[in-house]
Amino acid sequence: MNKKEAAKAIGHIPSGLFIVAVSDGGVKQGYLASWVQQVSFDPLLISIAINKSRPGYEAIMSGKTFTVNVVGEHEMGYLKHFWSGYDPADSPFDKMDCNMSEAGGVVLKDAKSVLECRVKDSIKPGDHEIIIAEVTASYTLSEGAPIKVHTRATGLDY
Repeated sequence: MNKKEAAKAIGHIPSGLFIVAVSDGGVKQGYLASWVQQVSFDPLLISIAINKSRPGYEAIMSGKTFTVNVVGEHEMGYLKHFWSGYDPADSPFDKMDCNMSEAGGVVLKDAKSVLECRVKDSIKPGDHEIIIAEVTASYTLSEGAPIKVHTRATGLDY
């Protein structure tokens, strides 16, 4: 197998863009994700690939409520804060309009929709951990907005 050719083809697999966010002791953390997928109807479960170096990893894995904020094409300005990561001392959440749900989830007001989740299981098959999370609540914020779809130039990099 030619790994470079395979990586090019893998990069053609479309995905959405998401801001995965968590609040830990009042400090909001999060990261830009694209590897999110539904994996069960009953119960409603999703999978998320996460690198342990991502902001919020420890809080998410400890069982805290976290959110998957679905990016819509109607508002993508806040993505710039997450493209290349950020300095924890300069939280992008301080620059964005967000609320906290009753369960402690970070809800970005400019998202298309939001899934509130808790980790149910995980596996580490490679350089990213796959989290299986149960959806415990959801919020539709911009019903008619198209979902932002993303492809990559190569499957070897974000």
